[in-house]
Amino acid sequence: MEHQHKEVQSKYTLALNKYNTHLHDDEVQAKVDNLIGKYLDGNNNLEVKKLLFHCIDLTSLKCTDSEESVMRFTEKVNEFVDKYPDLDNVAAICVYPNMAEIVSDSLEADNVKIACVTGGFPSSQTFMEVKVAETAMAIHTGAEEIDIVMPIGKFLCGDYEGMCDEISELKDICGEKPLKVILETGALMTSSNIKKASILSMYSGADFIKTSTGKEAISATPEAALVMCEAIKEYYKETGRKVGFKAAGNIDSVKKAIAYYTIVKEVLGEEWLNNNLFRIGASRLANQLLSEITGEETKLF
Repeated sequence: MEHQHKEVQSKYTLALNKYNTHLHDDEVQAKVDNLIGKYLDGNNNLEVKKLLFHCIDLTSLKCTDSEESVMRFTEKVNEFVDKYPDLDNVAAICVYPNMAEIVSDSLEADNVKIACVTGGFPSSQTFMEVKVAETAMAIHTGAEEIDIVMPIGKFLCGDYEGMCDEISELKDICGEKPLKVILETGALMTSSNIKKASILSMYSGADFIKTSTGKEAISATPEAALVMCEAIKEYYKETGRKVGFKAAGNIDSVKKAIAYYTIVKEVLGEEWLNNNLFRIGASRLANQLLSEITGEETKLF
């Protein structure tokens, strides 16, 4: 049995060995500072802000959410269509799985997806059977995209097989629907861990890799984004498969959003600058972006 376990582990080790996972945090920091210092100001323009708005997963994940509040939340996305006919709407509405049906029944805006967090969000600490059932039920009631948290405890203790099996099983349930895997980068502590978790998540079928839940003390950081985008680029070169990047957690200013845009643009290039491959999970950001795009204080969302 132990021999078998080692063999399985070596399968994942072999996958990781194709990539440089020995990173130095100070070098990552220097690279981020250089990129943002060089390109951020040039990206601070109207077209970029419009694109960023179109890449938002407009999120309501509060313990106070109710059917009424989620219905009102969805109505605002519908209202946007009439108020701003010349602008592209948000990419998706992201809610808890028990709210998928309400969004599905209320959403009238075209080209806005329904995303749900499942799999024991935000800790991922529950029975696999519960994760499977929750994901399947979310899809059955209207979810078109699924966001899960990878089993971080398994990853940190080196159980790569357990981690990858969970992601693969949930991807099987999603079928063609996109699966976003949240790494919770603040809990991973090092750039090397973020790189390894990125590779293993993509290897297991993730369609997007996402920084954070927004529920931990450390949320999205430009440093984590850089490591993840470099992992996506290397994985694409190795496999030919394009995986998306989602920044989420504490992205509460337009400047922060432009910083993530800058990293995606400089590391992954123009091909990733669309809402099929780039998302931002946010709630407060939408109004700020809209205010800057229209030139007047806006509180639609």
